[in-house]
Amino acid sequence: MTPQRTPTLRALTVATALAGALALGGCAHRPTNAQVGTGVGAVAGGLVGNAVFGSTLGTVGGAAAGALIGNEVGKNQRRR
Repeated sequence: MTPQRTPTLRALTVATALAGALALGGCAHRPTNAQVGTGVGAVAGGLVGNAVFGSTLGTVGGAAAGALIGNEVGKNQRRR
């Protein structure tokens, strides 16, 4: 006998497969400076927000602010 899959497990499996496909699709080309700046800014902002405020709201707020700042800095950088 095979175990029955619950709807939650099926949805989780589909969501994981879709996330993996999107992640691999993102590797199809080299990221722009703005995209790299956004990622780096979000990580750095999240770390600073967590260190300063010590809460989830501080982490998310810091990540959002860092992403915005990183995007703007990345747009202004020339590709080397």
